[in-house]
Amino acid sequence: MSEESKPEASKKGKGKGKGKAGRGEGEMNNISGALVEQLLKANPSLAGEMQGMDSRKVEEMMRGMNLQDILTGMAAGGKNQKDMASYKFWNTQPVPKFGEDEPSPDGPLRENDLSKVKTVGAELIEGFEWDTVDLADDQQVREVYELLSHHYVEDSEAMFRFNYSASFLHWALKAPGWVKNWHVGVRVTGTRKLVAFISGIPVTLRVRENTLRCSEINFLCIHKKLRGKRLAPVLIKEVTRRCNLESVWNAIYTAGVVLPKPISTCRYFHRSLDWLKLYETGFSPLPASSTKAKQVTKYALPANTSTTGLRDMEVKDLDAVHDLLTRYLERFELVPKFTVEEIGHWLLNGGSKYEERIVWSYVVEEEGKVTDFFSFYSLESSVIGREETIRAAYLFYYASETAFSKSPNAKQELKVRLNALMHDALILAKKFNFDVFNALTLLDNTLFLEAQKFGAGDGSLHYYLFNWGTSFISGGIDDKKNIDQERGSGVGVVML
Repeated sequence: MSEESKPEASKKGKGKGKGKAGRGEGEMNNISGALVEQLLKANPSLAGEMQGMDSRKVEEMMRGMNLQDILTGMAAGGKNQKDMASYKFWNTQPVPKFGEDEPSPDGPLRENDLSKVKTVGAELIEGFEWDTVDLADDQQVREVYELLSHHYVEDSEAMFRFNYSASFLHWALKAPGWVKNWHVGVRVTGTRKLVAFISGIPVTLRVRENTLRCSEINFLCIHKKLRGKRLAPVLIKEVTRRCNLESVWNAIYTAGVVLPKPISTCRYFHRSLDWLKLYETGFSPLPASSTKAKQVTKYALPANTSTTGLRDMEVKDLDAVHDLLTRYLERFELVPKFTVEEIGHWLLNGGSKYEERIVWSYVVEEEGKVTDFFSFYSLESSVIGREETIRAAYLFYYASETAFSKSPNAKQELKVRLNALMHDALILAKKFNFDVFNALTLLDNTLFLEAQKFGAGDGSLHYYLFNWGTSFISGGIDDKKNIDQERGSGVGVVML
């Protein structure tokens, strides 16, 4: 499921890690009542689950949780939390649980039995009915767009909201092999008004040494007036049922809130491109020790790129980019396994019939060979109550032949190369009138975020696997949520 914290974070501005890198040590054996109160206050999603429980029971429950599991959720709270369903619900699902030993070896958490999958969905509360949203119908695409525009992710101060366009939805939800039945809606009986939505798309995922057929679950959205109806777990069960009918038993999803139980956690970083606009709309603060003029100068960029051989990616580059990215991703522990067709969809705008451009992709060609590529996609945020938008570029996939250097200084060489490429990516994003460039601490991003003047955001993005157990994968941050260049990240999946 898509994350809660993107807008809030935007407002503020190699061998990979193994095992439990980045996790706190031990359980909370010496927890006190005062500490419980403090932690619950800081983690609203957890507090909501424990409301009304006996204090001793709360303490017992929290003793079984890793301290870092609680701490990582603190920045994700807020009155506008998306309803990701409750801890109580997730503890009934085939997902890792807090306090459990990590699996050895990796594997499914529940046996798969197609004969036990119900052929019809669970009955909804009176006045509502299930629907399969047809994204080939422009009117229904418009309904999804309007639902997301008014009821999806907001920052905690209700100042900004994602503005998903019809073009973006076609790109995000109609990847090669997409299954119409995985676009699940809830409508009001009679009026047929769309009031809830959840989606899945097929993805082949490698989790360490295992390759899984998965669904990538996203865009869980419920009309604000229905948030108390407990529709989230019902929607999750329904999309799970529909995936199971296609013999897909695993899923990947992300959230800005802590649920049982993240397999990795990354942090958001943001690079101002038009600092003055970000300041005037409330996205970026003015540091106490600075001035507007100094901030504008700090984030100024050259007019032209500097990498020799850099050009727009074309259809003729698909095989070369697919080969390069496939080899590059082998260096990480949680990655998609793309086909050439999927590379074409994700990096060449998906062949949308709409004119709006969603993704920008570039290659570096030297002597007829593609040696590097990078990409970023566009997602606007509306400024609530004002007729303004923030144009945000999100770093997508990239790769470089420099990663395969046999030199003793290979990591430093990769760092230098990626900094050059990402500097050019910033210049190009600025050229296309983006206001901010966002990235997470995944892939090799830890090697360039600080040098390219990205600032740490407030938000974290937690990665989850459904019906698959594996030990924690480093997300590029240490126990204090700071960039961890030494250990890096094992995450190679970029979720929209």
